Amino acid sequence: MIDADRILDAPILVVDDQPANVALLEQMLRGVGYRSVTSTRDPRAVGELHRAHRYALILLDVQMPGMDGFEVMEELKALEAKSYLPVIVITAQPSHKIRALHAGARDFVSKPFEVAEVLMRVRNAIEARLLHLQTHELYERVVEEQRQSERLLHNVLPRCIAARLKRADADAAEPLAEVIADSFADATVLFADIVGFSQLSMDLSAQALVALLNQIFSEFDRICDLRGLEKIKTIGDAYMAVAGLPDSVVDHPDRAANVALDMLESMSAFNARTGHLVRLRLGINTGAGVAGVIGRRRLIYDLWGDAVNVASRMEAHGVAGRIQISDTTRRRLGPGFLVEPRGDIELKGRGVVRTWFLNGRT
Repeated sequence: MIDADRILDAPILVVDDQPANVALLEQMLRGVGYRSVTSTRDPRAVGELHRAHRYALILLDVQMPGMDGFEVMEELKALEAKSYLPVIVITAQPSHKIRALHAGARDFVSKPFEVAEVLMRVRNAIEARLLHLQTHELYERVVEEQRQSERLLHNVLPRCIAARLKRADADAAEPLAEVIADSFADATVLFADIVGFSQLSMDLSAQALVALLNQIFSEFDRICDLRGLEKIKTIGDAYMAVAGLPDSVVDHPDRAANVALDMLESMSAFNARTGHLVRLRLGINTGAGVAGVIGRRRLIYDLWGDAVNVASRMEAHGVAGRIQISDTTRRRLGPGFLVEPRGDIELKGRGVVRTWFLNGRT
């Protein structure tokens, strides 16, 4: 239901080449309280007037010199979404009434005018117009909310995983009923950790600490996007990403290596720019595991398994300012990288393993 004041405030345009008809219609409308009634005797001015004022209703005479009402309606169609014409035609010809409705007019009034008919049809047409605009606004709001939800979903989940989740929800009786989980035989996992973060957290205010992390991790996001890695999550001051998931690629070890080197370079630039002395410790491993979506309210795409565990330990047992990689990753790297033997280290649950430092590109 539309409020009566909105109906009476709705802008109305009367278009007729006969001054007596214009005066009579204006008198009728103003007499019952319509507060925004204007008129023109020039049909060629209607399009420009409607573009400027967006009338809720146009009372349009059909037979006028120079440009008839049907030509005016054709011009109005270009200004109205889905050709909704807020038009009531004025005519004495029955054939014109049918033609006008087919052309998109909302209604018609007959000549000579009957006050009750004119006022009834005007009110009905304005109310329909306002309801149309209100519905259109609600629809646009819903569409924009859906777009925002899409953007948020794609910020949380990889695009292809988000698409799978949406398809699963569309087919399921209950939202998030289907488990999204995949085994992967081959991917490269990267962990990056800020060394001495506990001291930083004591030296900086909460705002400064969050701002620092945001700068660093936002740059890591940019690097991952550029190199084709999928950011998995941040865990406090640690950053986790994967190459080769959820979309398989053959060069995932090289991609992860390039990201790690880019991260070290970005930290050097950050320190030079800010005066901080932030250092990273990085670890990389290639192998198998499981990937999937967990949670119901705050979804996360996460990884588990041997590839993740060893990559995490590569980082934890690494050296500040350096990139430690597993022997598996080293053997899979292309020829464009410089590596140095780190030696054997003891990993919990794995025993003694051979590791390497990734030093740069050739």
